[in-house]
Amino acid sequence: MMILTGKTMVSALRPPYPYGSEFVGQFLFALRLCWLPLLISTVAVSYGAPGLQAANFLILFGALDRLGGFFVLAVIREFAPFVCAIIVAGVAGTAITADLGARKIREELDALQVLGVDPVKNLVVPRFLALMLVTGLFDIFAIIFGITGGLIATMVNGAPLGPFWATFFTNASTTDLWGSLLKCTMFGAITAIVCCYKGMTASGGAEGVGKAVNQAVVITFLGVFAFNYVFTQTLLATHPEITVIR
Repeated sequence: MMILTGKTMVSALRPPYPYGSEFVGQFLFALRLCWLPLLISTVAVSYGAPGLQAANFLILFGALDRLGGFFVLAVIREFAPFVCAIIVAGVAGTAITADLGARKIREELDALQVLGVDPVKNLVVPRFLALMLVTGLFDIFAIIFGITGGLIATMVNGAPLGPFWATFFTNASTTDLWGSLLKCTMFGAITAIVCCYKGMTASGGAEGVGKAVNQAVVITFLGVFAFNYVFTQTLLATHPEITVIR
């Protein structure tokens, strides 16, 4: 997978760039498949987990107005990127693995190489770039609807929205936003590399493709969790001001 990552990055930067139409097609494909599951999941997760649970806890101390600050930590930094990664891997990533796996089983990838067509540049690179772009855009989408879940939780508990927004904007910073976008974009890159690799190395007929899809999702989640740990530790170490909750 690391070798495929290197080849993909080199192929993406080195001319020619014949994958424009494939990139647009993959981007629209992922966008069409993922936007509705992402919307529903983001609102449900942010309302159900940090919304209701944190609100019930803060009510004990009469500090429901702190829910806005909590949502900076919960939604912008963690939940929005994670929901994006899970939805994109489970919907678009599995489709990519199945597509490339079927092509591998039918020996289409070998035929492309015989014809002098590089499968990495023409198949992997457009999917790699498309998933990075779509997950970055979906992160903004997820943040908006994640915050909506917090607003719903606040209104359900009969509290005004003014204190929510006050503590939210007091704690939110540009570091939180660009960190979330960068992390989510890297989640898309991990998803693309893992799913393309498992699809291009599938074997054993239709059963092998099914196993490759299953393995791709599991490995993607493990890679996302591991990268999130390293990224979060690095971000907090280099920007200690965001560790202070105001």
